[in-house]
Amino acid sequence: MADVRDALIATARALQPAGLNKGTSGNVSVRHGNGFYITPTGMPYDRLVADDIPLMALDGSHVGARKPSSEWRFHRDLYAARPEVGAVLHAHSPFAVSLACLRRDIPPFHYMIARFGGDTVRCADYALFGSQALSDAALLAMRDRKACLLANHGLLVAGRDLDEALALAIELEELCEQYWRACQLGAPVLLSDDEMTEVIAKFAGYGQQ
Repeated sequence: MADVRDALIATARALQPAGLNKGTSGNVSVRHGNGFYITPTGMPYDRLVADDIPLMALDGSHVGARKPSSEWRFHRDLYAARPEVGAVLHAHSPFAVSLACLRRDIPPFHYMIARFGGDTVRCADYALFGSQALSDAALLAMRDRKACLLANHGLLVAGRDLDEALALAIELEELCEQYWRACQLGAPVLLSDDEMTEVIAKFAGYGQQ
């Protein structure tokens, strides 16, 4: 299935032009059969070929010559817990990292927060990168959500496929920048619970042809 791995590599390579990543930080995965393909650890994305992409099982084992990303646990746990998730993307984008270092949820300052499944984008508690504790914190923050911030770390999104995961990551970083800029001028005016409930209901069919 080189085409699935090629699509994964193309998504990984899109992170830097989109302003989401630099170097080898971050990681991307895509569900495949009873497991998932994930970017390998410590390899520049522009040098990846299909055979560099390890295939992981939900028990944490992998097949392939390369070691998987050190962050494989929250990828594995999202696939195991949420059958609707087809792709997972983690990035160290500058505005998401800035807010994550403040350990703040992103409140409903803009109606597009609803795209991620609720009236906030939560910030997960801090835990060591690559640890099961980080995965547990991330899954808790992503309950009923498609994204979260990881405290002092970055962003994490889960989409139905690679295209949606990339789009969600770009949208989240843009919202983080907008919130950061608005906070420079004062306290943003937040949408009410009723206003966000209305938006969330409308998003149920948003963008569907």
